[in-house]
Amino acid sequence: MIVVSNSSPLITLARIGHLELLWRLCGRIHIAWEVYEEVVVRGSGRPAAASVGGADWIETHPPAEPNELANLRKNHALGKGELATILLARKLTADLAIIDERAARRLGQSQGLVIMGCVGILERGYGRNLVPDLRKAYLSLLAQNIRIDREILNQSLATQRLPEI
Repeated sequence: MIVVSNSSPLITLARIGHLELLWRLCGRIHIAWEVYEEVVVRGSGRPAAASVGGADWIETHPPAEPNELANLRKNHALGKGELATILLARKLTADLAIIDERAARRLGQSQGLVIMGCVGILERGYGRNLVPDLRKAYLSLLAQNIRIDREILNQSLATQRLPEI
């Protein structure tokens, strides 16, 4: 299974202590250089930098082709990391791209990518008994001030027949 991730899912899962869930669910995770640079280099000293930088199951790929990145950026107001993630997912013919940002998810889907975000990863982990308390994980997201719509979390909890937050 080929899985590509953008920065925000890596950062988010690391901040709530669930980064390794990606490895347990997907095995090797591929990231674009632009994502590595954002999380590990520019994020040095922040919670996810050491976790992501030290994960031998995360494979960093060379920077996106500048012309491809520029052409995609002309039509889409997204960051370099998000665009590079989409380009890498297409290049690798990824089975899954892990992206949280709504506009980037829409772009990826329009390009034929299968997209999942942190909520989907946590739900999948819960379904496989890798996340013992889904509600607690969602409360951790909120406690870390991670920007996520509470309604999305409550819909997820309702699907699992768990109490709302």
